[in-house]
Amino acid sequence: MSRSVRVVWDDELVSYDFGPGHPLAPVRVELTMELARELGVLDKVELVGCAPASDDELALVHKRDYIEAVKRVSADGEPDLSCGLGTPDNPAFPGVHEASALVAGATLTAARAVWAGEAEHALNVAGGLHHAMPGTASGFCVYNDPAVGIAWMLSQGARRIAYVDVDVHHGDGVQAMFYDDPRVLTISLHESPRTLFPGTGFPSETGAEGTAVNVALPAGCGDTGWLRAFHAVVPPLLRAFEPEVLVTQHGCDSHALDPLAHLMLSLDGQRQAYAALHALAHETAGGRWLATGGGGYELVQVVPRAWSHLIAEAAGEPVDPGTPTPQNWREFVRGRTGEVPPLTMTDGRSPEFQDFSGGYDPGDAIDRAIMATRKAIFPFHGLDPQP
Repeated sequence: MSRSVRVVWDDELVSYDFGPGHPLAPVRVELTMELARELGVLDKVELVGCAPASDDELALVHKRDYIEAVKRVSADGEPDLSCGLGTPDNPAFPGVHEASALVAGATLTAARAVWAGEAEHALNVAGGLHHAMPGTASGFCVYNDPAVGIAWMLSQGARRIAYVDVDVHHGDGVQAMFYDDPRVLTISLHESPRTLFPGTGFPSETGAEGTAVNVALPAGCGDTGWLRAFHAVVPPLLRAFEPEVLVTQHGCDSHALDPLAHLMLSLDGQRQAYAALHALAHETAGGRWLATGGGGYELVQVVPRAWSHLIAEAAGEPVDPGTPTPQNWREFVRGRTGEVPPLTMTDGRSPEFQDFSGGYDPGDAIDRAIMATRKAIFPFHGLDPQP
């Protein structure tokens, strides 16, 4: 299915580190890359390096004075609350600009490869920092690498780009940066803003010509409801929009074990979402697919397995969920974290869902969330909101 796949990696990407005890621990991407390597997944892709994004590239979406403020914090590690650095979510640290610019540069490297046709798919699992705003850090995110990649492709002549965000938190930064730009369709499936940061992402946030799409799911939503909502909203909109490139953010904090949120997906449900987005990239965007990581705070049990599955899916050779985790990786996990690693690549689930076209239940909270989004958005795209 996939012709050529690049994974962007540099060992210095783990320098994006807010310090001990912070939920966004860089060991999660280290464990991911080691698991993908031990499984042989990285043998199926082209592994490439990257350079930091330049100030001009960051300024495609960020304010110049914000970039300068981050640089000042970077030089001495002193907080600057005016730019959002020095809070519990976004602690200041020396080198924060360089570390953040490298994450953005990795996503830019992936965007260039896809836009130029050098690779059909490209991934940056260290990226997906979707909360950063034009002039402030937010939600563990300093520079908004998905937005930088999208803006760069627009600067190269892209006319329609679709961004699908499956992180448990609303992709508010990316939405904000393109809210009034009808060239960019942003779709975010997330836990309801009534129960989770950042408190935005209601269906009524529709953007320019219905190009901001928000599916706000109730706490406790699991595989069956989440997949029903995804298939009720995402495929019809991507088919109607006909993007030239599909950009996706794969925060895996929708998992039941994640300590910061309240959805109940399994690894196996998340795998189904990866496969669906891969197929939609081929169906609607000519195969051009740029994927990033994102949130995910169960550092050992969830993130490494989820994103190893993502890379394998993009490579066109999915890992059998029953595959044991390699012994060398288990020993690596124990040595790096002291935790007991998972033994297989599955949670043992086989998620199934009923397609929304079969009918709408107004008494069901998930169906009500689906209909709220479809009613707000579908008419903009010539689609019937009714199932």
